[in-house]
Order: sequence, then structure tokens, then C-alpha cells
Amino acid sequence: MDLELTEEQRIFRDRFREFARGEIEAIAKECDEKGEFPKELFRKMGSLGYLGIPFPTEYGGSGLDLVTFALFAEELGHASAGIAVGIYVHVALALSAVHAFGTSRQKESYLAPGIRGEKVGAWGFAEPAGGSDPSSFRTVAEQGPNGWRLNGTKVFISNGTFADFIVVTAKTAPEKGAQGMSLLIVNKGTPGFTARRIPVMGVRATESAELVFDNCVLPQDALLGRENEGFLQAMKTLALGRIMAAAFACGLGRAALEASLKYAGERKAFGQAIGAFQGNQWTLADMATRLDASWLLTLRAAQLAGEGRPHIKEASMAKLYASETATWICERAVQIHGAYGMAMEYPVQRYYRDCKLLEIGEGTSEIQRNTIARQLGLK
Repeated sequence: MDLELTEEQRIFRDRFREFARGEIEAIAKECDEKGEFPKELFRKMGSLGYLGIPFPTEYGGSGLDLVTFALFAEELGHASAGIAVGIYVHVALALSAVHAFGTSRQKESYLAPGIRGEKVGAWGFAEPAGGSDPSSFRTVAEQGPNGWRLNGTKVFISNGTFADFIVVTAKTAPEKGAQGMSLLIVNKGTPGFTARRIPVMGVRATESAELVFDNCVLPQDALLGRENEGFLQAMKTLALGRIMAAAFACGLGRAALEASLKYAGERKAFGQAIGAFQGNQWTLADMATRLDASWLLTLRAAQLAGEGRPHIKEASMAKLYASETATWICERAVQIHGAYGMAMEYPVQRYYRDCKLLEIGEGTSEIQRNTIARQLGLK
């Protein structure tokens, strides 16, 4: 495995890092305080090609490799976790599902404008009665002569208040449990579809929402992929999403580490910088070591996925370790800052509030461990 980035990957990382600092990091504090997503960012990023990194050029994508996509996600997480989630859900979940399973018409209707930032997508998966257990989902889509009739509720859906379309999981054969699920595309403004904002502790800029579908009538071609194969399709989409979530966690962890190193060099106690104390040095050394290990796991998973090789175990390992590492680093960052770590003027309090989502979304840490155990042959 070659751990060195190619020249093209380095150029992309440096160019996007500059963009992220000026256009995302600069407004992160304001977006968190207001609890609002900067929606104009989608068109701005689309015009520069940043929303089409892993997608083919025929739909306006860049056709770049998944390591480059991971670099993109890592820089997003470093700039603002709250804003990063909205971009990540749009690209790594909604658009990726359309790209993988959509018809030519669906790709022209959703993927192409999504890459340009003209349409924004969301991923309607979790429900009030279950997130980790799809068999307990209650959202149902019944097929009729004029299309599909959708009923149910989804919760904690990022971009849910403003997305132009939602890729929704629904049971089309309820008697089959999770094996009777399908993916459907629901457009904003569909009669019977309403969205309600859910206030949350962290990643507040994502505008998390509850989505209610009350006798929503969808056309026949709202079905994404094959009927009753939605569970497998969702799992394939989430496998890629978990790699990007791991990269996102690495970026957030790096931001917390950099803030801690800066503060440890400036803050004086007992006549010297607190970074001179061995206890803090060891903590910072551990933070850097765990962060590097997280990134190596993420790179391995991205390379395997990009080569079309099996990567379910590796994606779960990367997501598990990177997300738990990010939480640990952010907690230690607050501790290093002391009382200032609790002050709203310091960014580490935001990192600490934002990081916990990464251990919950795209499969909890417990689900990742279950997946890894199954891949090890355990029943």
C-alpha cells in the first residue's frame, strides 16, 4: 500500500483546504450559533466541481479517486463539522445512491443538478422506533395503479428542512422485514410531506429534521433501484458513507489537536507554558498517534473501495476507530483548555459538542463492532 499522496491529490487537498478555510471555517461559529446551514455554499461548491469528486464526467462529475474524496471529507471536518455533515449527506449518501442505483432519467434529474449544487439531497433512513434496526422500520410504501403511496416518519434527517429531494427507505413488502425494503425518491413540496426542525446539541448547522409522510403519492419512477432490494442498496451506500465519515472524524480530530497544541504553547502556569508539563505532552502525543492511526485505517478503506475490492470490514473499522478517537481527542482538548474549554469563544467547546454524532450516525459504534465481528466469521 502506497501511503504517499500523488501530486494531483496533494494539489487538490491544498486547493480545497484554502477554499474551506475562507468559505467554511470562517463562518462555522456563526452557523453554529444561528443553527442555520449556509445554503448558498452548495452552488458555490458545485460551480467549482467540489460536489462531483467521485462521480463520472458524463453527469458533470470529476471522476476522481476515493482517496481524493477522503481528503475532501477530512478537510470539511476540519473546517466545520456542522457544515460538513450537510455536504457529506448530500454527496456521500443521497447522490451516491442515485449514482449507484438510479436510472438514466433519475441521474439527469437528481445527480447532475446535485453535482452542480442546484438541487440538494438528504438521506431518509432513521425512524423514531429504530435507527440501527431496519427490521423495525414502520414507513411503508404501497404500490397502486398511479404509483406509490408513502406513509411514515423519519427522524434526525440532516438537510431535512431544506432538501430538494430525499432518498427514503420504506417497506414495500412489510412481511419480509428488512428484506422487503425499497428506496424511493421524494421531492420537496410533495403533498402530504412535511418537515419539522429538531433542535440538537451539536452539528447545529445541519438543520436536523423530522420528516412526516402522510399519504404521499409518488410516481412509479420514484423507485430507486430494484423493488425490495433497498436494504442491500442502503448498506452498500452506507459502506462508502462510513469511509467518508471516518475521514470527516479525522478532520475534526485534527482541528481539536491543532487548537490544543496552540493553547498549550501559549498558556502559562507555574512559570512555564503548560505544554512543557510531561502530563500534557503525553496527552498531546497520544492524540497525535491515535489520529494518525485513524487516518491510516481510513486511507486503507478508501483505497480498497476505490479498487473495487471487499471493504465492509475495513470501512467499519475506520469509522469505529476514527469516530471514537475524535470524541476522545475533543474531550482531552477541552481538558487541556481548562475552564476556557467551556467558554463559547473558544472553538473546542464546539468540537466537543459536534464529535458525538460521529459515534451514532451511519451506524453506531456498537453496530460497527457487530459488522466487524460478522466479517471475522462470528455468528
